[in-house]
Amino acid sequence: MRRDLCWLFGWLLLASMASHAATEPEPWKIGVLYWSDSIPSQQVMRQGLEQEAERINQQASATGQRGIRLLARVAGDGPKGIERQVWQMRMMVDNSRPDAIIIQPTDNAALAEPVQRANLAGIPVIAYDQFVSDGVLTSYITSDNYQAGYLGGEYIASLFARERPLRLVLVEYPMVSSTVERVNGFFDALDAAGVEYQIMRSYQAVQPDEGRQAAHALLRDFPDKGSVDVLFTVNNGGGLSMIEQLRQAGRTEIVHATVDGDPESVDNIRYGRLTRIDSAQFCAMLGATAVRQVYRVLNGRQVARHVMIPTFPVTRETLDIYPGWDGDLPATFNKPWPSVTKQWRNQLREDD
Repeated sequence: MRRDLCWLFGWLLLASMASHAATEPEPWKIGVLYWSDSIPSQQVMRQGLEQEAERINQQASATGQRGIRLLARVAGDGPKGIERQVWQMRMMVDNSRPDAIIIQPTDNAALAEPVQRANLAGIPVIAYDQFVSDGVLTSYITSDNYQAGYLGGEYIASLFARERPLRLVLVEYPMVSSTVERVNGFFDALDAAGVEYQIMRSYQAVQPDEGRQAAHALLRDFPDKGSVDVLFTVNNGGGLSMIEQLRQAGRTEIVHATVDGDPESVDNIRYGRLTRIDSAQFCAMLGATAVRQVYRVLNGRQVARHVMIPTFPVTRETLDIYPGWDGDLPATFNKPWPSVTKQWRNQLREDD
């Protein structure tokens, strides 16, 4: 009798599980094409995206709705990474046929053809962090990169007297939209403040190895202490390794402005290691917003075509209120340095 009851209980349990599996909706397939697994800010963007996807799935399971399944690919750094991501997206569109694609572009122009391929296949494409120069994006989520550069420029302007032009070295990366916008914002802020400057040299770096190479080039090109006033790097990926090389060479007279908000860079500000301002991204929020947008699209809801998340000016004066890459937007506050826009505001901008 006991054996029969055990058998009956087991049969009922299996039948219940089979019934639940049969009625649970098939998850949407979302292709996710990441750029780098070596740049820390991008690692946090990925964490934010995947944690939000998990939260969406938990809620969907509890309410009987369709969840999502991520098909993730990583391109990698440099020219090979660009080529790999183009190939990955073509394969995604032609073979995997996901319901939607999220992409963090490695290059603005190179991804245009794969995005157009997805458009022809009727697959919605959501980009985050970087733009794609052609093709139709259902939504584009980014930090306010122009603001990031502008914050750096206005803060640097407040540190120097107007006795002579600033001798400035630029470390840029013109292949993606975000870094171009940061450079534009930085120089517009200097111009608005009436600061004269001379660009002594320009290098390219967004990754640690490139930053080390740029630092060696700077030390070679400007060996004399006091020959460079300001260094602006477009991100911490290249900027951090550059600052470490300069610090070891004793070039602590150089004032550094940068973008990203890496914890190591924040520590450099805290302890006075060359860096004076880092316009920080809210990296986890970038990734989370991208997957939320895609889920809304798949559920037939309208989404903004362009979402901009503000960047935060991390300086010695604001260290105590900066919440870190995975934090929420802090409260609005008045900037304690001269600025055309006196307040930093904690507002996302959405444009159709």
